Amino acid sequence: MATTALVVDDEVDLCRLMQITLTKMGIKSDVAYTLSQAKSYWQDNDYDFCLTDLKLPDGSGLELVKHISASSNKPIAVITAHGSMDLAIEALKLGAFDFVNKPLELPRLRQLVENALKVIHQNNEAEAAPESSPEQQMLDSRLIGDSAVMLPLKNTILKLARSQAPVFLSGASGTGKEVVARLIHDLSPRRDGSFVPVNCGAIPSELMESEFFGHKKGSFTGAVADKQGLFQQANGGTLFLDEVADLPLAMQVKLLRAIQEKTVRAIGDTKEVPVDIRILSATHKDLNQLVQGGMFRQDLYYRINVIELKLPTLNARRDDIPVLAEHFLAMIAEEWQLESQPLLTAEAHLRLQQHDFAGNVRELRNVLERAVTLAETSTIDISHLGLSDFDVNQKTDKHQKINENRISDSIEKTDKNDEKPSSIKNDTTQQVTANLHPYRTMTHHYAAVKRPSISGVISDSTLSEIDRRSAVSTAYGIESTDEVTDKYQSETVIKNDNEHNQFDITTASNTVSDQLPAQGLELYLQEQEKKLIITALKQTGWNKTQAAELLGTTFRSLRYRMTKLDIAEDQSE
Repeated sequence: MATTALVVDDEVDLCRLMQITLTKMGIKSDVAYTLSQAKSYWQDNDYDFCLTDLKLPDGSGLELVKHISASSNKPIAVITAHGSMDLAIEALKLGAFDFVNKPLELPRLRQLVENALKVIHQNNEAEAAPESSPEQQMLDSRLIGDSAVMLPLKNTILKLARSQAPVFLSGASGTGKEVVARLIHDLSPRRDGSFVPVNCGAIPSELMESEFFGHKKGSFTGAVADKQGLFQQANGGTLFLDEVADLPLAMQVKLLRAIQEKTVRAIGDTKEVPVDIRILSATHKDLNQLVQGGMFRQDLYYRINVIELKLPTLNARRDDIPVLAEHFLAMIAEEWQLESQPLLTAEAHLRLQQHDFAGNVRELRNVLERAVTLAETSTIDISHLGLSDFDVNQKTDKHQKINENRISDSIEKTDKNDEKPSSIKNDTTQQVTANLHPYRTMTHHYAAVKRPSISGVISDSTLSEIDRRSAVSTAYGIESTDEVTDKYQSETVIKNDNEHNQFDITTASNTVSDQLPAQGLELYLQEQEKKLIITALKQTGWNKTQAAELLGTTFRSLRYRMTKLDIAEDQSE
């Protein structure tokens, strides 16, 4: 049976042009000039897809998009001369298959219709075998798990695969963002095109434009031949921007134009080349917080975040851990060419389900690879997993709660004491509470005290209790959490004895906040770490060797962290 389409537009000439193009492609079409006429035609006939204008004499094309999407999954595209980013986002969220701006070029119209026909073909295959469609089989084989949070996620992926809308994948590191991005591509009408993944944080800033858009021979020193950019490589397919939050602001402007206009110009070229790509992006950072902080462009954020898909952590889907473990063990046995697939004991299964996976699915696979290596037989016991008998994160939470209770009691006692020394009341020195070691979960709070110099501040008795590195850090007013033990978590009060120039160390903060950071743990720790490093550099006159010694780290590690956190090496302030 021939494919049929409904064309909705108030411009007679444009309707005629689209009808001629569809007829040449073997598609029968009807034309409606108003919203009410389009709704009547759609109700009385069985069309395969619809092309509609945005502004109609008696209403908006978005109303037609909402009407059709509510009753069927047939593709509908919006074509308009009044296009804007906000309208495109609204149309795609309402269920539009694609959004195209006028003037409509014939190659773009043919590409739009071809993508719609692919979606129709996928829908027909799914209806013929609803219980085990090829798409569902691919989804179940590559996205392992049937827990309560995974079933709606799989249904959403199937819906997103039909659309051409940009999708933003958010979630913690190791949750499988690239796996989901590949699934969306392989389930979409663009499956025959290329899937081009790129880690935005791994490309040097000076090479970004060449990598994304390509260059012409001789356009700059070292350009010995023409090079295709990532946009050209992904033409007809999908471009996956992983860690998109790491893009520098200068590149974000160029990327925004390429996404909006769907054209790119290589370095050294004089003309723009049209590209037909779908953008998928991902990051583990809070993009909204970065936008508010001016570190990510708001217009680009709304362009790539048309539809957000949040991926659950492994701790939120513990019921899937056994089946995930079996899946990874089968993969390991095949990749390592083992004679038989390793098997987990019941105790090992239970221990995996009890573990707090900070690294999510990636950590689970690493644990299993280590267990297979350590196990002498094909049976993996709890001892081979290498997990502690006591969950470290639970222990940390317990210690933090104890510390908070102790500090709260200390504050209440202090508030009741009217004879509190004025030197403590008026201490306005900024407290630095960052953890120098991001892989440690415990952050201790210390009251900060200004110290004029190291000499004369630290006595021999003090050095017998804490190591010299922590003492030096304390003298400069900088916290060191590297050697802190539970012995120094009790509340003690700092006293300033001007005669003997001695200080007692305290771990009780003047204030306790029970509010979690709004920007997320990762960004919060990075901000605090950056403040702490800059403080150390200022204390040492921007001498990185002394600052590294003061912070208890190596010179190379400090240089790496400064580069990662965008701390300039030649700052004078």
